[in-house]
Amino acid sequence: MSIVITATSGHLGRAAVEAVLDRGTDPAQVIAGARDLAKITDLAARGVRTAVIDYDDPTTVTAAVTPGDVFVLVSGTDLANRDRQHAEVIAAAAQAGAGRIIYTSGLKADDTALPIAAMHLPTENAVRESGTPFTILRNGWYSENYARDIPTVRETGVLLSSTGNGAVASASRRDLAEAIAVVATTEGHEGNTYELSGDTAWTYDELAVALAQVLGREVTHRNVSSDEHRAILIDAGVPEQFADMAVAVDAGLDAGAMGFRNGDLSRLIGRPTTPLAETLHTLV
Repeated sequence: MSIVITATSGHLGRAAVEAVLDRGTDPAQVIAGARDLAKITDLAARGVRTAVIDYDDPTTVTAAVTPGDVFVLVSGTDLANRDRQHAEVIAAAAQAGAGRIIYTSGLKADDTALPIAAMHLPTENAVRESGTPFTILRNGWYSENYARDIPTVRETGVLLSSTGNGAVASASRRDLAEAIAVVATTEGHEGNTYELSGDTAWTYDELAVALAQVLGREVTHRNVSSDEHRAILIDAGVPEQFADMAVAVDAGLDAGAMGFRNGDLSRLIGRPTTPLAETLHTLV
């Protein structure tokens, strides 16, 4: 049996391979999949087997998966085509005889105010209907999501949002990758859906305090309405499509879509989740 992990040229997929190896798995029993193998030569150098896995070509999945393998489907980023891609990949993995499918979904995907989390439901349904034993990992908010905000905050001292008092229980990508590794390498997870979020929920006012600490300067959270937020972004040259997406995400956070906590993540990885400030320090 091998552990086949997709999208390993991306952040989460690569971190999942590293977490599986850190748990003592023989590299020869790990297959790292990517569309472009040139991007994962470092994994191959560690003894990990590599395979082309292209979500637009399900035959690459049947070529990579052998009967009994654990197949980790890291969610794709082609939102326009993702439902079709995932459904075809899942069918191919089932046809190849995968022993279990693990899918990285979105927190509270079936009960969320955040569209980007709810968008995972069609894939969850495809996994459940595949006839293959499965585990759903509903990933919450990544603390690393704030990497893109740090340059502006460092320059202006202002954290702009329309999140209101919404709480966010973020976790580090490493935490979530460890959860993948635990589920892929241990028994007893079949049929389970885990809601994975950080141990501590914080507001954007508290995020501003954490950013001030790591940046060594005063940081103010400027909370505005959704309409004002959108106007500010468009005036700054952000394309309307991305401005609308950013405002929709903040509206979901304001509604508490990423504040849910039940301890699943810390229980799976056997330790407290990584504090927000600790992750922010790695991003500056």
